[in-house]
Amino acid sequence: MSPVLDERMLDFISHSDAQTRRLGARLAALLRGGEVICLEGELGTGKTCFAQGIGKGLGVEEPVVSPSFTLIREYATAPSRPKFIHADLYRLGEDDLPTLGLEEYMTAACVVVIEWADRMGASTPEKRLEVRLRFVDDTKRGLTFVAYGEEHRRLLDAFRQSMFGAGEMGGER
Repeated sequence: MSPVLDERMLDFISHSDAQTRRLGARLAALLRGGEVICLEGELGTGKTCFAQGIGKGLGVEEPVVSPSFTLIREYATAPSRPKFIHADLYRLGEDDLPTLGLEEYMTAACVVVIEWADRMGASTPEKRLEVRLRFVDDTKRGLTFVAYGEEHRRLLDAFRQSMFGAGEMGGER
């Protein structure tokens, strides 16, 4: 199957945790601030690996860990890079979200990565890049990227370009 599903989607197979982290780092190279990355998938599909890659790509030097108990972690990034905000909604229900304060981080100064974003329900940001992770086998994971909003569609186009180059996906641009 072609990696391009339509202009706002991209499907990719990662063959290892390390490759999933590299994908996150490659995406991070394109982030300028104001982006919301929503990660969805079962336990063990690589959400935290992908978030770790984004952190590394933004210049985070400390270990990026799943904030399951703290819920939201803010990481220092490289100079001139946006702050990295990592949220984990695993332990929350939709009714808990209004008191979490996550929307306060959704500014041009931050990149917000949300694990278990499917738990947001009606609170899901309208403009976002969803990354849906799924099991393919013991080591492989499928990642489907879906862009919502023009800014995130441009981000996905740039990511596609960085991964595959111009014109390599069946006549794109």
